[in-house]
Amino acid sequence: MDVFSRTFLPAASESGLTPATVNRHLPIFRSCVDPDDPTVLVTRCLRPDHHMTGEYLLLLTSRRLVVTRETRVLHRLRLHLNANVRHLSSVTWAPDTRESAVEVSATAVDGVRERFKMRIADPAQVWHFDELLRNVFRSHRRSVLTA
Repeated sequence: MDVFSRTFLPAASESGLTPATVNRHLPIFRSCVDPDDPTVLVTRCLRPDHHMTGEYLLLLTSRRLVVTRETRVLHRLRLHLNANVRHLSSVTWAPDTRESAVEVSATAVDGVRERFKMRIADPAQVWHFDELLRNVFRSHRRSVLTA
């Protein structure tokens, strides 16, 4: 079993995703992520500025940010974003314990600013998600600055 497979299911379970949801999105994620890239975070999210576009599932690995979209009516899956973490710029996130959410924003290579809001069931996990994001994006920022 490869690193991605070993780390994906525990991360999905930690976010409370159902096996049916995981199985629907997994083929798209697997096509975007290298087998040796460990999963850091998998969670449902929404786009605050696009309310009627359906549900999104966000996958963050140590090297990639992948977001899939499932349409509301026909439940079709589409790849929304597939970006190397090093190629994202102006990455910010804002934990909000009142709403039990974390909003993440980043500018992709094509210059489009993407915003995603992750709703978290347990308010105590807000800081855990914050730490996961910090570990991935701060480590890549340091490696870019020292290169």
